[in-house]
Amino acid sequence: MNNFYDFMKQEYTITVYTENQIGLLNRIAIMFSRRKINIESLNTSPSEIEGIHRFTILINETEEVVRKISRQIEKQVDVLKVYYNTNDEIIWQELALYKVPTDEITEKVKVERLLREYGARAVVIRKDYTIFEATGQREETDKLISVLSEFGLIEFVRSGRVAIIKSSKGFHEKLKEFELSIPNEELIEDEILGIEPETFTA
Repeated sequence: MNNFYDFMKQEYTITVYTENQIGLLNRIAIMFSRRKINIESLNTSPSEIEGIHRFTILINETEEVVRKISRQIEKQVDVLKVYYNTNDEIIWQELALYKVPTDEITEKVKVERLLREYGARAVVIRKDYTIFEATGQREETDKLISVLSEFGLIEFVRSGRVAIIKSSKGFHEKLKEFELSIPNEELIEDEILGIEPETFTA
């Protein structure tokens, strides 16, 4: 049964649009931990709308589990909208940094060839170490780990996933629809009182 459940799992990227980050990240993390769902990566950033932030959460789960957790997140007060997508439905990248001894790199491999082959670039070059930067998908950045391990890889760090939904027209369009769907407060009050709204003409 567990093997079948694991077979149904795949990577999903959950995108959360929120008005306010204070305390929200902790509440969301608790929701995942209570359900014993492991977060593979988490990234927070501004969105295309001023004052609206965007969480990008990567998990490996079944669609049913992802759908349920997405609905729960959307019920949070500060959350405006939640989307979940498979890897085929998004464009995504990760950033990775690699620190290696400079003397190892210069003596045992041609730097230019290494950079060209893996799409990396040197961001810091010192006598004692060189730091390379690479962007790409997980498989691509992992390949460079194995290559640089042969040359005394000192440190490695990878960012959380950043992703754009292929079919999205931008959250600002959804926000406009949301604002239009909210009745004007004066009209609501007039309806309750049974008063016809006044019409002004020039």
